[in-house]
Amino acid sequence: MFEFILNGEKKVVNENKKLLRYLRDDCNITSVKNGCSEGACGTCMVIVDGKPIKACILTTEKVSGKEITTIEGFTEREKEVFAYAFTEAGAVQCGFCIPGMVISAKGLFNRTLSPTKEEIKKALIGNICRCTGYVKIEKAIMMAAETFRENIEVPRVECKGLVGEPMGRVDAREKTLGIAEYTDDIRMDGLLYGVALRSKYPRALFKGIDISEAEKIQGVIKVVTSEDIPGERYLGHLKKDTPALVKVGEETRYLGDAIALVVAETEDIAREALNHIIVDLQELKPVSSPREAMKEDAPKIHPDGNILVHEHLVRGNADEAIKNSKYVVTNKYKVPFTEHAYLEPESAVAVPDGDDGLIVYTGTQSVYDDFREISSLLNLKEDKLRIISKYVGGGFGGKEDMSCQHHTALLAYLTKRPVKMTLRRQESIVVSTKRHAMEMEFTTACDENGKLTAMKAEIIADSGAYASLGGPVLQRACTHAAGPYNYQNMVIDGISVYTNNTPGGAFRGFGVTQSAFATECNLNKLAEMVGIDPFEIRMINAIRPGQVLPNGQIADEGTALVETLEAVKDVYYANKYAGIACVFKNAGVGVGIPDTGRCKVKIIDGKVHIRTSAACIGQGLATVVVQIVSEVLKISPSKIVYEKPDTRITPDSGTTTASRQTVFTGEATRIAALKLKEALKDKSIEDLEGVEFLGEYLGVTDKMGSDKENPVSHVAYGFATQVVILDEKGKVEKVVAAHDVGRAINPKNVQGQIEGGVVMGLGYGLTENYVIEDSTPKSKFGTLGLLRATQVPEIESMIIEKNTQELSFGAKGVGEITCIPTAPAAQGAYYKLDGKFRTELPLRNTFYKK
Repeated sequence: MFEFILNGEKKVVNENKKLLRYLRDDCNITSVKNGCSEGACGTCMVIVDGKPIKACILTTEKVSGKEITTIEGFTEREKEVFAYAFTEAGAVQCGFCIPGMVISAKGLFNRTLSPTKEEIKKALIGNICRCTGYVKIEKAIMMAAETFRENIEVPRVECKGLVGEPMGRVDAREKTLGIAEYTDDIRMDGLLYGVALRSKYPRALFKGIDISEAEKIQGVIKVVTSEDIPGERYLGHLKKDTPALVKVGEETRYLGDAIALVVAETEDIAREALNHIIVDLQELKPVSSPREAMKEDAPKIHPDGNILVHEHLVRGNADEAIKNSKYVVTNKYKVPFTEHAYLEPESAVAVPDGDDGLIVYTGTQSVYDDFREISSLLNLKEDKLRIISKYVGGGFGGKEDMSCQHHTALLAYLTKRPVKMTLRRQESIVVSTKRHAMEMEFTTACDENGKLTAMKAEIIADSGAYASLGGPVLQRACTHAAGPYNYQNMVIDGISVYTNNTPGGAFRGFGVTQSAFATECNLNKLAEMVGIDPFEIRMINAIRPGQVLPNGQIADEGTALVETLEAVKDVYYANKYAGIACVFKNAGVGVGIPDTGRCKVKIIDGKVHIRTSAACIGQGLATVVVQIVSEVLKISPSKIVYEKPDTRITPDSGTTTASRQTVFTGEATRIAALKLKEALKDKSIEDLEGVEFLGEYLGVTDKMGSDKENPVSHVAYGFATQVVILDEKGKVEKVVAAHDVGRAINPKNVQGQIEGGVVMGLGYGLTENYVIEDSTPKSKFGTLGLLRATQVPEIESMIIEKNTQELSFGAKGVGEITCIPTAPAAQGAYYKLDGKFRTELPLRNTFYKK
């Protein structure tokens, strides 16, 4: 028997169990999040006898006789101060890590209310944030400390909510205090728990299965195999090549392949049952690299071969231009798989709804993508399925694919009982998609003055076991490979190849992260050959309004690449070891694919309700659409209600991907609000009670390979220049990031996106690597190389606003582009430091990695 004080109340526990499990499962304390259960992420921080410590490494025995405090046990004053500071500082994005940050801050304040910046960073060393870059979290903690120290009354912040105002996020308070409900926080009576049995080998022949012993275990409700699937077994965004469950007689294609599912009264019983399922797997040698997979005698991973897609883009005559150029540089580059490392592991809850109906709750980047996949799997009619999004604890592209929501739905459908399935962190690392590993050979040419003349590129992408979005990722890598510069000769050959590795999928930057690294590094070499510096070669060639991009699209009047270069010029030249990189990134899917944003506004109880399926995954879309409605109608945000995505009531606004939602859903929201504004000319809000107004925006673009002289590849492009500055030891001192965002709907949000993207880009360039050997992942959450607060340098963000278009008030997407230039800028800085021209990521022989 173990006794301790929890939030001022005496607790007596008979069982020695993980404190994290006790707090969440027995006490329903959900501010304490389960991010990794490995002691690596800090989302489960609690105060024990005045000190912050991770609940996942404690047991009820270890805390016997101690006093434990969670945010639920804070005083009202403490709650108000932290909610105010974290909202006002802009410290909250996806929010999953924030309660843990607050606990670490409280532990610091127990020691001092006058912390230095270094003390704050050190206090956060046990906490990881993947969204914010820590900058605004540190600011929030400093604000909170001052408020407590000076006994300042928490001010009442009044925002008009207009476009351009740095309004606090609409969901910041509940995320800060741990009130926000993520999927794994859902509790209900009669809830069952599902788990998946996955392949023991990356590649194996599945010869048979015996589930009889597992079915006998008390508490096991059902064991499910492929034979139990009522609908289409294969899933996928564009290519249906991913089995929900592998069938006897088929080969497994990676370690994440599910062979069977178990649903039981508890998760522990379900996992125990996995040990009693007998599977006959004949291990086969995996195909672990694209080059191996491309050999004629390579085993076929899929029936139609190992080539997922092949892209060949040609404009002008690159070979002739290169032959006649003064300077030519060719280099081979290699970039690794990387893990999204969102703080919230994948989770879903499925609940029977009427006769054969189902409601699925999950944190997803598109409720309609989930709807299409699950309805196909279960052969359900549209009116029988409903997908509702809970808060999403980070995504970055990694929550576009099915992870566990389809399995959860299948189990609930077959058992007619509510089921929860949450992936353990290591399972997530094995199962979920990654940023594609690529091998690239780039040739870039210029004349004697440094004016670019042509480029050639060969790109080989590792798609892993399945297609996911490997085709579009390769397209984006190719369409952006020539960079944001003014020249017209290019030939790009790209190929995406199946292997038995973890699948590659959507990841912030979507292929451009990889190809931009090669292009920008080549420019540094060319500048050296010409006798000019890296800044000059970029300024000479930077695309300007009215000029033609290498893909043929005419740069519009809102193009501001030159302005981003001018913004960083002084800091670049003022520092000896400064590297620079320029990039551009599309907003919207583009390349001729239909792309529509949708939003409804409806008057309910005198307030304007915003309804769109566009997922807010931490980027702040919920706040953006509230501000757009406020701007159009000139009403207070307090009169506006943002509703979460729900296939029953919110229109399909497409996936949160391709930096599209602020542009597409933002414009749809503006259109819907304008319709309401027109209606209000003749009627009052009260007269319009229950009336709904639909806004739609269709982005029209041209297909890849269009024969138009100047095709429109995307409706908008953002442009950016970043500078990475090193000290004499090779440590990053500062990053300056100038971003052309068109118009900042919320400057505070934009700054947060830039800061978070820069830190993610630094990780990609310097420390992160998803290690996989013989198609077997070797990384754990704590070994991924994720940067912590103590490792993050000063970040200066510069917002460039030039666009005056009506489309979404001139805003451009900023979510992805922020992480793209950082790695090549770092490469350029190290080249200045030691003269070594590095062509692989993460960069080796640096302050960060040998």
